[in-house]
Amino acid sequence: MTKNTDRASALGKDFHYFEQHRAEWARQHEGKFVLVVNEHEAGFYDDYESAYRAGVQQCGLSGRFLIKQAFAVEPIIGIY
Repeated sequence: MTKNTDRASALGKDFHYFEQHRAEWARQHEGKFVLVVNEHEAGFYDDYESAYRAGVQQCGLSGRFLIKQAFAVEPIIGIY
């Protein structure tokens, strides 16, 4: 595997981990931004920028981490 394929696979695992916990996190932390690192919850933040800064602090600028907003149902954003 290439480095990019490894990163994409690991990010997919983090996304799957998020989906497994989405309902629980939405009940407990609705609207917060959750930072997921290596299939573990690494914190909840009020805004995306705070979650991003925490991700960079924990993983470095070239590190891999996932940030998703905790909602039971993914909001639909229309693009026209």
